[in-house]
Amino acid sequence: MGEILGLLFDGFGVALQWHNIAYMTVGVSLGTVFGCIPGLGPTNGIAILLPVTFVIPPTSAIIFLSAIYYGGCYGGAIASICLNIPGTPMAAATALDGYPMAKKGLGSEALVAAAWGSFYGGTIAMVLFTFFAPPLADFALRFGPQEYFSIMMLAFATFAGLAGRNIWKTLITTIMGLVFATIGIDIVTGSPRLIYGMTSLMNGISFLVAVVGLWGVAELMATAELSLEFKILQPKFSYGTVFKTIWRCVKFVKASWIGSVVGFFVGTLPAAGATPAAFICYGLVKSSAPADKQDLFGTGYIEGVVTPECANNAASTGSMLPLFTLGVPGSPTAAVLLGGLLVWGLQPGPLLFLEQKEFVWGLIASLYTGNLVAVLLNLFAIPVFVSILRIPFTILAPIIAVLCLISGYAMNNNFFDIWLVMVFAIMGFVFKKLDYPLAPLILALVLGPMTERALRQSLIISAGDPTVFFTRPISGTIMVMSALLCVLPFITVALSKKKDVGEGEVSS
Repeated sequence: MGEILGLLFDGFGVALQWHNIAYMTVGVSLGTVFGCIPGLGPTNGIAILLPVTFVIPPTSAIIFLSAIYYGGCYGGAIASICLNIPGTPMAAATALDGYPMAKKGLGSEALVAAAWGSFYGGTIAMVLFTFFAPPLADFALRFGPQEYFSIMMLAFATFAGLAGRNIWKTLITTIMGLVFATIGIDIVTGSPRLIYGMTSLMNGISFLVAVVGLWGVAELMATAELSLEFKILQPKFSYGTVFKTIWRCVKFVKASWIGSVVGFFVGTLPAAGATPAAFICYGLVKSSAPADKQDLFGTGYIEGVVTPECANNAASTGSMLPLFTLGVPGSPTAAVLLGGLLVWGLQPGPLLFLEQKEFVWGLIASLYTGNLVAVLLNLFAIPVFVSILRIPFTILAPIIAVLCLISGYAMNNNFFDIWLVMVFAIMGFVFKKLDYPLAPLILALVLGPMTERALRQSLIISAGDPTVFFTRPISGTIMVMSALLCVLPFITVALSKKKDVGEGEVSS
């Protein structure tokens, strides 16, 4: 413990050098901008600016790139809350409650809650990273295809937490998401599936294309149907509101800890990432909430903003753990960072902690300071973000529509994706009218390929024996937890119906 604290103290000596603070501040600012722009995000931002870092020292370069990553984690929530278009995939869960809060005139409170959640989750994750990196990396090595499949099942089980009383509707949208996830090339046989002669579907359906259509354009259509008045929202803002909102968020201890700890753990698993972490934690918190509060999630409930922001920021930090301890990137952004490390002549792995202590601990210390810079920047810039909400919908609607189409095109530079955005927009609009939840469809589309890969690998290894998921200790435990979470909502609905019947008999 003492040795770690000493190394961390030396790392702060590196991170707090004036030129590194300057790189950090610029990186956080650029990352926030990249995160705000749908279709761009921190991964593309780092890839674009990576060549710039080849002319500066490696420690300063990785601090700069990590700051872009952190800024992007914060910035993604801004577009989700203000425009209902996730700036980054990891911020998709934030839109579930963030945008409804903005529509109620509580946009500033939602932005404060998102900034606080990101700061809290990032801080807890960095403490875990600092003190438990080697054992956590060793634990993550024990995960095979069976454990990955059980984690995916746990994620699907949390859909029950997103369902409320619409269990069957949730099941339908989940199955639809899984069907969409199978479109493209079969991962085992290499043959095309469900493309019906459309070669543009060979690579599958992009997550961002589906999100932009289902949430962004569909919300525009639903709002336009109700009214196209030249109406101006006047969201209130004062720095007194900032402190009041933070104090309110501090009280969500359970949600913050679930988001931070579970999010960090999911982030350490290669190929898992921050997006499923945010949805998993959102579902867990909603499922474990009192019955009277479960219905508040998805309607503009501030706890529904804090939880996914804690989770996605913690997962983003967690994804760096396998990168630096094992040399295995835990996310696409971490993979780009790995490329930078190799260019600088640094080989990630256990020896990096022994041979490049100044570099490693300077980076870890910069994560603490970068997280602080990011939260301060975002809190002070809230008046700028809130000004977006003051733009009349009649002016904002065409701007959002153009952004949605650009986002859909930018992923693969394919005009066919714009048609897919419109198809998903119509689907999202119909689902909204019929009160079908969209979050399960989105998450099933995200997790579908990973789930199929883990399932088929596991069955190939076990020669088709499905009991392999229960005979391994870790996967067996998680599968049992998943089964309990699946059964819980049915029990809750049955008990509530019994209670309603009992109250009706008493009243009569």
